[in-house]
Amino acid sequence: MVGFVAAIAVELSKGEDVFAQISNGGIPWFLLTTGVLSVASLIPLSSGVSVESRSKPFWSSDAELLNGRFAMLGLVALALTEYVKGGTLV
Repeated sequence: MVGFVAAIAVELSKGEDVFAQISNGGIPWFLLTTGVLSVASLIPLSSGVSVESRSKPFWSSDAELLNGRFAMLGLVALALTEYVKGGTLV
């Protein structure tokens, strides 16, 4: 979800498509962000807190899973659209 929002934000601010973002140093930022968010999500689990115990009706673990899947589809659709179009989406 963070990757999709970041890709759109960079595209709007700098006018770079997803492939240009990746080739201009996006891989190290991706790896750093992935590592930080992975560690941050494991900290509550190491304290014995389960995802289901913290879920509310609106912010449930199922809703997070669905939002993540839509964000992945959005990122792939953005990259595919920019590839076919030959430039940025906006």
